[in-house]
Amino acid sequence: MFNGIIFNKGVIKEIFKRPKGINIFVKSDIKLTKKDIGISVACDGVCLTLVTIKKKIMEFYLSNETIQRSKFKHLKINEDINLELPLKYGQKISGHLCQGHVDTIGKIISIVKIDKSYLFDFEIPKIERKNLIVKASICINGISLTISKVTKKGFQIWVIPHTFKLTNLSKLKKGSLVNIEIDILSKYVKNFFNEKK
Repeated sequence: MFNGIIFNKGVIKEIFKRPKGINIFVKSDIKLTKKDIGISVACDGVCLTLVTIKKKIMEFYLSNETIQRSKFKHLKINEDINLELPLKYGQKISGHLCQGHVDTIGKIISIVKIDKSYLFDFEIPKIERKNLIVKASICINGISLTISKVTKKGFQIWVIPHTFKLTNLSKLKKGSLVNIEIDILSKYVKNFFNEKK
């Protein structure tokens, strides 16, 4: 479980393709040792298990299921990804509860700078739009953000300068793909009421 507050980023240094998955190697200054092998790490919002770590290079395995549900099928060498370690008992939750289970891939329609903030417009598949709620939380590339507007094609969010600078949102542009996890509470509540009808 994570909270979508990003303090660390990593860089993809190697991608090793397997018959039914891939292994990725991520370089980061995040504080982990061999004792941490087996823990979960949110990589651009996807919960992955640490397989090995050596000289700041972390290795993760992705199954075909994970690849198909995330933007990792388009992953490239030297690409920046957001990293978050799992929550600890008693830790403050500044964002919202994120599982690291990506629902869909979103595409950026536009990015507009207004004053010091940035307005992002995203398009997502029609099947997921029914779960969008204005002012609900949403996880984009592992970042806890708030839906400011639901649109015909998807939704909009505002990003403050601090978040823009510390995450890989600053590297994105029109047409870029992102991992999206819709707020678990909004999904479960909507599903509950739909079953009651």
